[in-house]
Amino acid sequence: MQPRQPELPSLWMMTDERQGEALWTALRRLPPGSGVIFRHKSLPDGERHRLFERVRRIARRRGLILLLAGDEGEARRWGADGAHHRRPGPPRAGTAPAHDLREIRAAERSSATALLLSPLHPTRSHPGAPALGRMRFAALARATRLPVIALGGVDLRRGRAAIAVGAYGWAAIDAWM
Repeated sequence: MQPRQPELPSLWMMTDERQGEALWTALRRLPPGSGVIFRHKSLPDGERHRLFERVRRIARRRGLILLLAGDEGEARRWGADGAHHRRPGPPRAGTAPAHDLREIRAAERSSATALLLSPLHPTRSHPGAPALGRMRFAALARATRLPVIALGGVDLRRGRAAIAVGAYGWAAIDAWM
């Protein structure tokens, strides 16, 4: 069986333990064709896998692309559409994180189909981490051939602003809750 070749979404939701039961509402708010990056890395493996399965069923029913934050082998075993990892690997969808030019180059070498560039703005996920800001984000987005997904303190308004300066799309946690 050939792996699914999903079209790259421009809207993404990152899952996070902070979402709690709001995760289910957030999944319903995502437009069909959007992407979900399942994280929940602090959960024990069995619990994480059970939660992933529940999210996967909803994603399939709603036409969402689902990536697993983890290595490509685990993503395949779990039935994800791809992986969000430093080395996502072809031929399936895969995103890689990047915070600076060095990590952008690593994402390009990794065969990622897109990179999540962060943090654009201050974010609750990484309190105190320095934000790129709009100008630095725009310069980094122009420095790559990969589609750039803006992440970090992004909501609809800030997502549109990121697209205006070169992002392909945007990702968020809180904006979907």
